[in-house]
Amino acid sequence: MRFLAAAILASLTASPALAAFPCDELWGERNAIYKDAGYCFRTERAIRAFGNSGCKYDELADVPLSARQRADIADIQRQERENGCAR
Repeated sequence: MRFLAAAILASLTASPALAAFPCDELWGERNAIYKDAGYCFRTERAIRAFGNSGCKYDELADVPLSARQRADIADIQRQERENGCAR
């Protein structure tokens, strides 16, 4: 799922097509970036979806993300807000 999510995100980021993604898809795209970067999830939903195998970082602020990844996450979060997605 992580690899597919990254490919989909790369093709859609900063695109109007993101607006068509339902909240669950946006949530998955955003968290796939964090998973790939080694984040240790805390919520039951995220742990169930992504697991914590191989995780390295307990705090989001400690997760090493590239400028591109940060921009992708910001785009997804903006779209989540515009769609009225639950936090």
